[in-house]
Amino acid sequence: MSDPNNPNIANRSTPQWGLYQRENFWNTNEGKHPPFNTAPEELEKLAEKKLSEGGWFYSSCNAGNSWTHLANRQAFYRHRIIPRMLVDTNTRDTCTTIFGHAVSAPIGFAPIGINRIYHPTGELSVARVAQELNLAYALSSAGSYSIEDVAGANGNGPRFFQLYQSHDDEVCVSMLERAFKNGYDVCMLTTDTWQLAWRHNDVNTGNYAFYHEHGPGDIGLQDPVFQERLKDAGVDPTKDPKRAGQMWIDGHIWHGRAHTWEKMKWTMAQWKRISGGRPFCLKGIQSVADAKMAVEMGVDGIVVSNHAGRQVDGAIASLDALEKIANAVGDKTYIMYDSGIRSGADVFKALALGAKFVFVGRLWVWGLGIAGETGVRHVMKSLLADFDILLNCAGFQSVDQIDKDAVDSLPNAAQLIGTVSRV
Repeated sequence: MSDPNNPNIANRSTPQWGLYQRENFWNTNEGKHPPFNTAPEELEKLAEKKLSEGGWFYSSCNAGNSWTHLANRQAFYRHRIIPRMLVDTNTRDTCTTIFGHAVSAPIGFAPIGINRIYHPTGELSVARVAQELNLAYALSSAGSYSIEDVAGANGNGPRFFQLYQSHDDEVCVSMLERAFKNGYDVCMLTTDTWQLAWRHNDVNTGNYAFYHEHGPGDIGLQDPVFQERLKDAGVDPTKDPKRAGQMWIDGHIWHGRAHTWEKMKWTMAQWKRISGGRPFCLKGIQSVADAKMAVEMGVDGIVVSNHAGRQVDGAIASLDALEKIANAVGDKTYIMYDSGIRSGADVFKALALGAKFVFVGRLWVWGLGIAGETGVRHVMKSLLADFDILLNCAGFQSVDQIDKDAVDSLPNAAQLIGTVSRV
């Protein structure tokens, strides 16, 4: 792996990510060092020091007592990778495809809102790194920068649009039209966050950026239909950003009014009409029954996710849900995963249990908060290197070889990690 002329370089379609390890080792000879330690616990500590109180709480808070967050981490612990020896990993490659896009790895940027509270460049930096590494990027409709500006930063990178669905159909359609016009060719409807869960530190500090300095963000401010809504209400966002932010978030993002399967069908039909039939996915599926319903209604994919433990306290671990859902419908729809990914080994285990693709969130958020675009790049290149090196050491030539036989799974016990881990 440390040989810069090793044969794997010529035998793969993607960069040999593992050489990032060598780069960091060798750079010490020139007095250069990595921007920061990417061990999750160290990354978290540094992010807490660097971020504002509001940014830190928003990135770290979980629902209630954080039991779902803990369950997410425990679930990974009970699955153990089974290495294979004497495999010709000189031919290995981390590449895969997602909805017709050839990408460098089965790892993407999860949709996370209001990136500007972590760093002034917000989503723009994240989108640039995603394009540079050829990884799928998902923009949150609760983002800071506009659909159009983020698309510009992402260039020709594969990008998806995550929708928090408004009850104002004209606003909903307007956002979908803007997204497709600007190259977001997959719609991902989030189903688990009509409103935010009870998060103690956020509530205690009144930490709700849309009500304060953030306002509605450029996604809202640049939407022509929402501009009309502001005009009708007599609200000038330049003079009253808090009121404008309240109208955006309460009316169109986290409004607290649930949608139904019937409304989902309408939304999917609108997206299919606008995009000419491009994929429509549901994010936040956690039960087999819901997964089966999604397949029955014709969605193109599901993201098994509990919103990283941020929505329902005491809920099923996403990885446990993934195992059940993949067994039930894995051959009928494209299954993706997020919640709790911290390492290359975590990515591997999610793939082994039935996911075709994995989204990562908190890791790159912390990198963004610590060092902006440089931090995002360092975190994601480190994760890619970790995953690539894991394939080499464990004896796997491609992501297609990762299946149930690649892991040894302990029984689903009540407690596997003795203390509450925040990472």
